[in-house]
Amino acid sequence: MMDVRAYNREAWNRQVADGNPWTIPVSPEIVAAARRGDWSILLTPTIAVPRAWYPPLAGADVLCLASGGGQQGPVLAASGANVTVFDNSPRQLAQDRLVAEREGLVIRTLEGDMADLSAFADASFDLIVHPVSNIFAADVRPVWREAYRVLRSGGVLLAGFSNPITYIFDLELLDRERRLEVKYALPYSDIESLSEERRREYLAKGWPLEFSHTLDDQIGGQLAAGFFIAGFYEDRYPPQENDLISEHMPTFFATRAIKLN
Repeated sequence: MMDVRAYNREAWNRQVADGNPWTIPVSPEIVAAARRGDWSILLTPTIAVPRAWYPPLAGADVLCLASGGGQQGPVLAASGANVTVFDNSPRQLAQDRLVAEREGLVIRTLEGDMADLSAFADASFDLIVHPVSNIFAADVRPVWREAYRVLRSGGVLLAGFSNPITYIFDLELLDRERRLEVKYALPYSDIESLSEERRREYLAKGWPLEFSHTLDDQIGGQLAAGFFIAGFYEDRYPPQENDLISEHMPTFFATRAIKLN
């Protein structure tokens, strides 16, 4: 049995070294604007989270869940929140510390598994920010249960996740011929769905292992954990990414979920 968390920890450390867009810290200009009240963050590639989705941030306790990389955490801290960034990758967490030190922000960083928030007591946070990252977890329902537990009554979970249908396509063929052809059944797993040869190639290149999750697990899982879903939008890669799937359908979703009284 592969230790997926340990493997993906090192894979995302390499993504930082390779300059993955989700590992590049925000600029001093963005932090300065956030301090003036001019700010936004992304859960998905292009659409900023609506400002109406947030609780009041001044003095709020915020958990950036599987959200290292020096992007969401520093912006929220500069906006007046008390921010904790929890991520599986030490190098992703280092990006948040880099911005905090550079900009004089207070950000707590902690390494761990997004499905195990035992480091935090019940009802510790007012807001959880969870950008597209649970594709790197084999089972997403524990993520929702733990998020519900550590939120206070009335707390908000803002989550982005991949459209699971994007995983049915043969990505090798898509890359080689720019053609969409259905190949895989859902739910998809880099461990279970790939051929042995292709899986060995993935592992040799050190790519993060991904898992699709059904909408029953992504949305139904939030409802089963106790959340009330109060907001939803779709997103896709921008045109400059030349992503053929995004030309045909939304490739990402975002939800606003509330822990009711």
